[in-house]
Amino acid sequence: MDERLPDGPLPPAYPIAGARPPQPDGDRVPGPPRPTRAPLTRRQYTYGLVIAVVVLLLFVLGVVR
Repeated sequence: MDERLPDGPLPPAYPIAGARPPQPDGDRVPGPPRPTRAPLTRRQYTYGLVIAVVVLLLFVLGVVR
């Protein structure tokens, strides 16, 4: 295996006889598309709001003391 400097360019990809063609440098291996995220529910918004209020109250109490 050829060593290279950590911040140097990547070595080029060469085809190997009998193997799959190499992926181009910098590209990701193709795969199935990711599913879209479901929208947030009212319960998730409520939990987030409650946690934000609790954190804000704790912050204010820590500043006041």
